Formats: sequence, C-alpha cells, structure tokens
Amino acid sequence: MSPRILLVEDDRRLGEQVVETLRGAGHDVVWLRDGDVAMRTSPAGFDLAILDLMLPGAYGLDVLKQLRKSSALPVLILSAVQATPDKVRALALGADDFVSKPFWPEELLARVEARLRRPEMRHTARVEVGRLVLDLEARTAAVDGEAVALTRLEFDFLAALARKPGAAVSRAWLVDHVLDAERDGADRTLDVHVSRIRRKLGPAARQLATVWGVGYRLEAHAAPEEPS
Repeated sequence: MSPRILLVEDDRRLGEQVVETLRGAGHDVVWLRDGDVAMRTSPAGFDLAILDLMLPGAYGLDVLKQLRKSSALPVLILSAVQATPDKVRALALGADDFVSKPFWPEELLARVEARLRRPEMRHTARVEVGRLVLDLEARTAAVDGEAVALTRLEFDFLAALARKPGAAVSRAWLVDHVLDAERDGADRTLDVHVSRIRRKLGPAARQLATVWGVGYRLEAHAAPEEPS
C-alpha cells in the first residue's frame, strides 16, 4: 500500500508542485489549504504530515499541537519562516523535521522518504528520562521533582535530546537547530552551554553524555565519569 501523506499548504502553485512530486514517487496525497480544516482532520490513516506554518485559519503550530495531543504521526514543517526560535519551537512541540522555503522538490522528497523509513519517535508534552522530567508545552524542567531554572537555549537543547533518549545527536544538528548564531554563538560555544546545563542538572548531570567526535546523548541512567 502506498504511503498516505497529509499536506497542509495554502499556496496553490507550491501545493500543486508538492503534490505532483509526491504522487510521482508513488505516494498518496491529501491536500488541505486551511488551518481550521486541518485542525478538524483526523491523523488516522496517514503515514506523514507536511505542514506549513503561515496558514489561513489556525496557525501551523496550533495544528501541530492538535496533532500531538492524539497522534505520533511524523510531521515535517515546510515554511518560509527563517527565525531559529520558530524552528526550535516547532521541533520542541513535536515536529520531526523542518524544511525552509524555497526548496528543491528533490530535497523535500528525500526528507519525506527518509522520515517514512524511520521508526516513530516519542511525542508527548511530558518527557521523562531518568531523573529528568521536561514539560515541552509549559517549558519547565525538574530533577528528582525539584524545579531547574533553564534559559531558552538550555531548555531547547535538553528537549532536542530528550525526544530521542539514548540516541546521539550531532553537534552540527544542535548548532543548526538550537543555537542562534547571532545571539548564542556558534559551534565553539556549544561546550560552554553544555557545561552550564550540567551544573544546573546537579545529580542528573551525568545523564548528559558526550559522544566523542559526534555530539551529545541524554541517557536514562548516569554515564560513567568522563576522562578529565
């Protein structure tokens, strides 16, 4: 059976192009052009959603939150929004990928097919990894029930890792999706941010493990002491 994809995009020309590309690759596509209609559409029976942010009716992030209340349907954001905080917000709310407009149809198709090959990731407002608990909607964190005060960047960093516990997340991905190059610095400052996060996590600090040559991983159990 062909994968069934829900496309929510209000631009007629772009929507037609996406539909043509996906159907040409053998996918079944249902195209909606209004956020309010998308809010009322059940995700049941779909294998993937492609969602614009700037929609008539409900805003795209509201549609995403609605999907996440009842479904783990993979969601790929397709948007002209370029601001890093918007991208991070979408990922923290449960989006699986973010493609910026303009884009090459071949790139979109490759992202879609790569996402369809992957197992579902966990999508929930409350994520618990070992002693650490994150509420992705309230943007709060706690260790052993005690609140931890995090900056925007620190929370977004932990949220990115907590959505895939035990998996290594590359430094390049974290720099692109979490850091704001103008405000937060670039790759060379990532270790500084991680050091501050570990200090704030206290007894859960060793759950945040360095994967040498790759990036970082959030583990359910404390990692062994790292070499000094």
